[in-house]
Amino acid sequence: MADVQMPELGENITEGTVTQWFKAVGENATAGEALFEVSTDKIDAEVPSPLTGTVIKILAAVGETVAIGAVVAVIDTGAGAPAPAPPAPQPEAEALAPVAAATSPEPIAEAQAEVAPTPTPVPARAPAPVPLSAPAPAPTAVVGATALVDARRVTSPVVRKLINDLGPDAGLVTGTGPDGRITRKDAEKVAFSPEHLATSRFPSPAGSRTSTPSIPSAPPAPAGANFVAFNKIRRITGDRMIASKATSPHVMTAVEVDYESIEAVRRVNQERWKREEGFTLTYLPFIARALVQALAEYPYLNASVAEGGLVVHEHVDLAVAVDMNFEGLLAPVLRQVEDKRLAAIAREIADVAGRARNGKLRPDELTGGTFTISNSGPFGTFMVAPVINQPQVAILSTDGVTRKPVVVTDAAGGESIAIHSVGMLVLSWDHRAFDGAYAAVFLRRLKDVLEHHDWTAEL
Repeated sequence: MADVQMPELGENITEGTVTQWFKAVGENATAGEALFEVSTDKIDAEVPSPLTGTVIKILAAVGETVAIGAVVAVIDTGAGAPAPAPPAPQPEAEALAPVAAATSPEPIAEAQAEVAPTPTPVPARAPAPVPLSAPAPAPTAVVGATALVDARRVTSPVVRKLINDLGPDAGLVTGTGPDGRITRKDAEKVAFSPEHLATSRFPSPAGSRTSTPSIPSAPPAPAGANFVAFNKIRRITGDRMIASKATSPHVMTAVEVDYESIEAVRRVNQERWKREEGFTLTYLPFIARALVQALAEYPYLNASVAEGGLVVHEHVDLAVAVDMNFEGLLAPVLRQVEDKRLAAIAREIADVAGRARNGKLRPDELTGGTFTISNSGPFGTFMVAPVINQPQVAILSTDGVTRKPVVVTDAAGGESIAIHSVGMLVLSWDHRAFDGAYAAVFLRRLKDVLEHHDWTAEL
């Protein structure tokens, strides 16, 4: 017999809601095969079976919210184990208790996506930390009740939180999903209705580790102006940014990079690459590949602040921020990028970005990053100073690349003006971990790799 636990589902996620079981009691499950589906405030994901055997118990019903680490099923791994009879149905009130218990349900995280999560436990492979100070974890807050809405119609923590905040207006929500289930759009339709907005207030997000002075309410919108309420993602993103700024002494260092050698490789290979791979070869995988080399020489940037010290990581687990159609960010993680060459990195970035936007990421793909890239370049930015993704110590912004005049030097030392592809790289870093000189030489090395590496050989 072996227990199946609710797995880790992302930074700061403490629970998940079971939305579907792919195996019933008495059916066989194979290790790696989808066992159940779980929904959190970040993603909906299929959880694979951790082992092979017969499902003999299902302990978390569809719609039930379960804490991370809690047992959700039991699998008999013995060969030829007889399949037991399905358990008797539970009384409805008992089955719904985790969702609609009295007026104080379990805490529910607000954000669908976040840029700067709070510190996480130190990876087991980390070496002994270098003494530093580290902040205490954020407290958990309890939000309002969902008693006004039939809990059987709510399966997502995001939706439940939206309904919690509606107060008396929760009873106005009508489910349009399968079997009358309430979707996020159903809850937001009431949340953003003129009637609700006229009476709503916007308190600071629960659980914030920092306090901000109260801001006087703005006067009523004049005629012809539109009022747009902050959604949950915007509120929680702001809270995380404030927490990161309060935690790390942020410093920004920037360098201009001549991408002409990379542009020449892209120009020659772009048509073939897109035909064979199905997506465009952008600058981002080149930067990620060069980043690995620079981090190998300046490892304090590939580090995290933990309780009382700095953990310098053995591998580069690269988080890449992905825009979710202007509604927030997810930062899926590419594991052990130091072992991959340019083409493999490009394929993996395209894969995780596509699955992030389609809600197909696995829970483990959102945790454990050691360094983050924020890619604003496709929007034509000149210079962006990103906020550090806690508990990491640095984040790199890759900004827009444009054609502009530059001074070039030939082999004999002569100078001339040429038109090249040029862009900025901006590093935000934590001054507790190292000083400005260390950040500067790291960027100089990154620039050197980008400008002089043999990229043709990489492809």
